[in-house]
Amino acid sequence: MFSSYIVLLLVLAVLIAANLVYAFVSRRHRDKDYASIGIRIKTWWGMFFIFCLATLFTPAVSLVSLMILCFFALKEYFSMIRGTRKADRRLFLWAYLAIPVQFYWIYTGWYGMFIVFIPLYVFLVLPIPRLMGKGTFGFLRSVSSTQWGLMLMVFGLSHLAYFQFATPEFGGGLVLFLVVLTQLNDVIHTVVSLYFGKRKVVPTANPNLTWEGFVCALLATTGASLALAPYLTPFGPGAAAWFGVLLALAGFFGSLTVSVLKRDLLVGDEDKASTLKKSYLSQIDSLTYTAPVFFHVVRYFFDFM
Repeated sequence: MFSSYIVLLLVLAVLIAANLVYAFVSRRHRDKDYASIGIRIKTWWGMFFIFCLATLFTPAVSLVSLMILCFFALKEYFSMIRGTRKADRRLFLWAYLAIPVQFYWIYTGWYGMFIVFIPLYVFLVLPIPRLMGKGTFGFLRSVSSTQWGLMLMVFGLSHLAYFQFATPEFGGGLVLFLVVLTQLNDVIHTVVSLYFGKRKVVPTANPNLTWEGFVCALLATTGASLALAPYLTPFGPGAAAWFGVLLALAGFFGSLTVSVLKRDLLVGDEDKASTLKKSYLSQIDSLTYTAPVFFHVVRYFFDFM
């Protein structure tokens, strides 16, 4: 726990420094638009508060804070879906009701139900409210897009809450380790791609991601993993290096997938697309992939889970 305090203090110091640099640069260069950076910093402050609750307090507090995170992530995802009808809103209500149930399985420690509830039972039951809407138009799109949202924003992110129940001794440190590395990977990839990137990885999906950013983010995340692992995890140097690479890859594919998903949902709705650039969903997209991947790899290879 003491090591977690140290790491959180370091993160706090970095956030304060970033805020001061942003304030100075934005005032010094008023001819340039730094609004996106300011929004990103505000988002990090909110995430810092949430993950302080998730790592420093009891598992119950962690559970509630991460459940709220899932709720707002899913709400923001639903706001991207165009042309919602009354039947779709009923579908969304059922999806929201799945959140407390999913977290109840975590609270009781029922791993078997936690792992199949959304992918299996919700998947089978979800079409019912749409069928009751007495309409077939858009059925597949509305049901499948809702299920996608539940899988990413609830099922994926809910793994963050399970760490402290699966391993009370290391859970808080593992969550902090995961979140810091995922966010660091995103920041390095974004900054390097913005200022030095030339060769785009998938220009048709996300023109902002480049190979230069990917390589730098991979190296930085692996180095940070080696540096943080002795303080936050029971991993040795070999495992720490492996997890650094794994989280960098998973974070990249998570960011890319959610980016493509948003572009598909927001085709033809430029006003909403512009608004959602200012949202926090873009800051947690990588976690929808890194959280479940990290959780299951650790659980499979290490006895303490």
